[in-house]
Amino acid sequence: MTRRLFVQKVAVAATVAALGFAHAAAAQTTLKFSHTDQPGGLRQKAAELFGQRVEQYTQGRYKVQVFPASQLANDPKAVEQLQLGGIDFTVTGTGTYATHIPTLNLTALPYLVETYEQGWKLYDESKWLQAQFAKGPEKGFRFLSTFEAGFRSMTTKDPLATPADAKGKKLRTFPNEMMRWTLEAIGFNLQIMPLPEVYLAIQQGTVSGQENPVDTIHANKFYEVAPNVTLTQHVYSPIPLTVSEKTWQKLSPADRDAVAKAAREAADWSRREVRAAEEAQLKDMAGKGAKIARPNLAPFRDAVQPAYAKAKEKYGADVDAILADASVVRKAAPAK
Repeated sequence: MTRRLFVQKVAVAATVAALGFAHAAAAQTTLKFSHTDQPGGLRQKAAELFGQRVEQYTQGRYKVQVFPASQLANDPKAVEQLQLGGIDFTVTGTGTYATHIPTLNLTALPYLVETYEQGWKLYDESKWLQAQFAKGPEKGFRFLSTFEAGFRSMTTKDPLATPADAKGKKLRTFPNEMMRWTLEAIGFNLQIMPLPEVYLAIQQGTVSGQENPVDTIHANKFYEVAPNVTLTQHVYSPIPLTVSEKTWQKLSPADRDAVAKAAREAADWSRREVRAAEEAQLKDMAGKGAKIARPNLAPFRDAVQPAYAKAKEKYGADVDAILADASVVRKAAPAK
């Protein structure tokens, strides 16, 4: 083979390879994943893992681009964008989805479960809860799996030993009636605001504190401005991962299976990591000046009873249904 012919063949091969690469790149579809947590949080890492698995299991046909820290939308707006098809995935608390499926408010009943294991069994095995999730597609989004966030606790400027310490204090929360009933029953006055505004609001004295899971408190550094971290664990607060129904309907059956598999694997990772990281995160916050308190929960449990009464008045038999399922999982996996 002459050198000239060899060079020509190499050039042709390179051109074919380049065209093949360009075709593959053009064929790849980018899907948008929006969430409100900070880039350093475990929510972001779980979202990135989900994206990696989607790309792997679809043989590169789909790429997931993750937008943290409310870059695209806050939690309520992200769900609205799912419905419109403006974004493809989000992960947020059930209370956010409750705007569209009101019965999901009941997942925020205070002290429904006591341990992570109980919470996992409830979300995976409750027939009542699965029936609520099944309402998603007609609302414009589909539940894929449940990422972990943990149990919600308080960060306040002043100590919070009992509900009496909450009287007259203003606490930030998100727009959800069950959380409002619970926090008002404890004694707080409430201020609704998006998560990215909370740090500055506490710093400026607009509110005296906020409530969120430990991972969110740690990632957003709320302990810097509200150093009293009180482990009230008043609500178990996982964060279901959802896909836009418009996006789902565009996927082939094989790609749906791939996305669902990626969602399950990312959720399993999220559950393990959030539970495992909690004590280390508390230790890290304590080392930076936070005062970690583990109060007697009996007074808090007593204080929130009016929230159950209000829920029963509005939701009737649905309250009995979720309480029955929660009772089953508590007995199956009792707290040690």
